[in-house]
Amino acid sequence: MKLKQRVVLLAILLVIFIFTKVFLIDNLDTSAANREDQRAFHRMMAGLQVELVPKLDHTLQSPWEIAAQWVVPREVYPEETPELGAIMHAMATKKIIKADVGYKGTQLKALLILEGGQKVVFKPKRYNRDYVVDGEPYAGYDRHNAEVAAFHLDRILGFRRAPLVVGRFVNLRTEIKPVATEQLLSTFLTVGNNTCFYGKCYYCRETEPACADGDTMEGSVTLWLPDVWPLQKHRHPWGRTYREGKLARWEYDESYCDAVKKTSPYDSGPRLLDIIDTAVFDYLIGNADRHHYESFQDDEGASMLILLDNAKSFGNPSLDERSILAPLYQCCIIRVSTWNRLNYLKNGVLKSALKSALAHDPISPVLSEPHLDAVDQRLQSVLATVKQCTDQFGMDTVLVEDRMPLSHL
Repeated sequence: MKLKQRVVLLAILLVIFIFTKVFLIDNLDTSAANREDQRAFHRMMAGLQVELVPKLDHTLQSPWEIAAQWVVPREVYPEETPELGAIMHAMATKKIIKADVGYKGTQLKALLILEGGQKVVFKPKRYNRDYVVDGEPYAGYDRHNAEVAAFHLDRILGFRRAPLVVGRFVNLRTEIKPVATEQLLSTFLTVGNNTCFYGKCYYCRETEPACADGDTMEGSVTLWLPDVWPLQKHRHPWGRTYREGKLARWEYDESYCDAVKKTSPYDSGPRLLDIIDTAVFDYLIGNADRHHYESFQDDEGASMLILLDNAKSFGNPSLDERSILAPLYQCCIIRVSTWNRLNYLKNGVLKSALKSALAHDPISPVLSEPHLDAVDQRLQSVLATVKQCTDQFGMDTVLVEDRMPLSHL
């Protein structure tokens, strides 16, 4: 074969190789890892609807013991959770044996202890489902239904980094006041025929209480993580200043990600990719308020970024705050597994999955149709952002393989 023919043949083979490699990644289902991603997606979809049932089969353990044993450094609950319905039923129905003001923070909440000694955080309803929160993307009160929806989105995305959340109705007069601490009880008042409370927090005011419908208050209940897993708080590298006229460095420095990559714990380990996952998660739910985040203590960057406090979400379905995606479009990296999952959820699948997952919650309907539509629309923006990155830097650079073994021992 002549030299020229050999060169042409090699060039053709190289083009075929490059095309095949790109084709394999784009179609998501040809490598062993991608096939496992696809199987994991189908398993998630098959177990999407969780019916709240009172009975735990094949175990003498309490629901609280099972949920505590689920927690490991890289996930709050495992992929297979046949007991989830019973645990969430217990969260929604178990007797409240103590009620106190919430832990430190800016927003109203109550700390409840349920029968069996389990701590949960109760966030009260402040808005009707169709209420639109205007103003800054982090404006308004916490939205209790946002906590419920965010937990199920965490399941759908396969992150499994959000504590368990379920909707619950409580009778303030018969369930809370008789077991309330003096500190909480002192914040109760009556507005018209409705029982209300304003609690203790940075923004809590007697003039802005949360009020029940009569005595019955709708809210969300978040399962407290086990005390054997103490939390460590971190300033989010893409946090906002919350000061008018003062920008954070990431808001004007396009090379900011390069500086972050040189700083612990983002210079090694999974934490930066967790930040990227969280940016995608927060953008989908419209949460622009993650100024800090939590991980487990003394983890040296190895544990997950825990998706706590998601209530500043689902405020305005017409507002797509692109700056939430700054970690993604400035770093231009994303896990292959996250990219695969996002692709499986396009073309209306995400909306359908989220609607299905929320159908059995006690406070259903959890989200209005405009919010469900907004999640689908935002997914398209995420996919487009990743495509811009791959067009600029190539798939081999942008799509990062980072699968870590998860042990439930």
